[in-house]
Amino acid sequence: TAGRNDGSVQLTYFGLKQKKSKLKFIFKGEKKMKKKMTFALAFCNRGFMPGELIYGAREDMAKAVSNAGYDYIMMDADKTRYGGIETRDEGMLYAKWLKEHDGEYDGVIFSMPIFADENGAIVALRDAGVPILMQAYPDEIGKMDFAHRRDAYCGKFSVTDVFTQYGVPFTVLKPHVVHPLSPKFRENLDDFAAVCRVVNGMKRFNLGCIGARTTAFKTVRFDEITLQKHGINVESFDLSEVFDKIAAKDDNDPIVAAKIEHLKKYSDFSQVPLQNMLNLGKLAVVLDEYIEEYHLDALALRCWNEMESHLRICPCVLLSELNDRGIVASCEIDICSAVCMRAMNLATEKPTAVLDWNNNFGEDEDKVILFHCGPVAQSLMTCKGTVTNHKMFDKTDPGSGWGCNEGRIKAMPITISNCQTKDGKIVIYASEAQFTDDVIEDGFFGVAAVAEIPDLQDKLIKLARGGFKHHTAIANGHVKGVLKEALTTYLNYDWVEIDN
Repeated sequence: TAGRNDGSVQLTYFGLKQKKSKLKFIFKGEKKMKKKMTFALAFCNRGFMPGELIYGAREDMAKAVSNAGYDYIMMDADKTRYGGIETRDEGMLYAKWLKEHDGEYDGVIFSMPIFADENGAIVALRDAGVPILMQAYPDEIGKMDFAHRRDAYCGKFSVTDVFTQYGVPFTVLKPHVVHPLSPKFRENLDDFAAVCRVVNGMKRFNLGCIGARTTAFKTVRFDEITLQKHGINVESFDLSEVFDKIAAKDDNDPIVAAKIEHLKKYSDFSQVPLQNMLNLGKLAVVLDEYIEEYHLDALALRCWNEMESHLRICPCVLLSELNDRGIVASCEIDICSAVCMRAMNLATEKPTAVLDWNNNFGEDEDKVILFHCGPVAQSLMTCKGTVTNHKMFDKTDPGSGWGCNEGRIKAMPITISNCQTKDGKIVIYASEAQFTDDVIEDGFFGVAAVAEIPDLQDKLIKLARGGFKHHTAIANGHVKGVLKEALTTYLNYDWVEIDN
């Protein structure tokens, strides 16, 4: 099954191998073929400025991008004067060149080694269709004579002003001027790459809604039309269809057998009874089939209580495995959390998770236990999980919830985020925090961690008054700035600021 994650392909595939007249089933697991991020490079020119400096900028930028592990394309220097863009004709030439290379680049870096001509710049880039990073060179003390002075500090405003007038979005980062070969620009480049991944991965993707929202959770309601306006296509499937597909699977199906073996290597299933393990394997194969047939990049699953009452399973561990595979998977039909999880997955290139705002941690007002039953990717956990029977379901229906993947989440910097659909808009927040190594007692079931969040009590009030749900999505790393830039500058989400 193939799932996409910003140019990468997660491929889980199966095969039958004949060896010595004996048919053997092969499960080959996951194969990743990741596309290298590519930037189109553009450079400015201005008639009375020292155009010779552009040649050095072309070399600097090519080296900076390559050293950072990215790729680039660049129009030949002899196509325009000094290899920069100045006149409208040169801008049209560059725009045509971009169109010829459509699909080959993820973002544009517009480099200003000298004061820029805004007319050529806007003609060149107004139809780029991807994020644009504005980079301007700093002047150097001792090189302020007319032959060496760049004035890009000033020229950058000339360009950004006109782009704003034309309604063409762009990215500007700190500091205002920065040399391409400096450590600071390397940070800028990595942030811009993350912005490009989020923008290009979020502007059009497929999200599976598997099962209807349970009546008990109005909190996870969403507007499908609003999501479609933002490029998010929702494919909806009824659980009865899922159950029919599971029932049609033969107990001896080699694909199911291979999936079960894969799952047993993924987590500790030693406590799970045979029939429950078989049902988990069949459901996992059915989910893979939906992902492949409908090209799903993410999904949200109705995880209770029909699966427990009919199949005697809880699908937590299957969602955990999907998240580790790069296919965003949310529980409880929380489509909005899946949207945020995908954005953060693209930003960090690491698995994400959806968790409950669940418990206070003693008397510390800036700490909270974030918890869920087990859909968290094991790469975010301290060690391999243990698949257990769901303790909540076990209280009223013993043996009905096999599939929790219990464990603890590791200490790490995190970004928290969630969104809602409101009046035709996607409204989103994000903040940065830290998972600590505080111990949660063994009797606390599921998967959890203590999060230390500055000014938590003020944030909780803002979330409550803003109508945000009891879930928050988390990612490994601090990417609030990347999310805000990508989702507001380029994708027109409404941002709610919860930080003081």
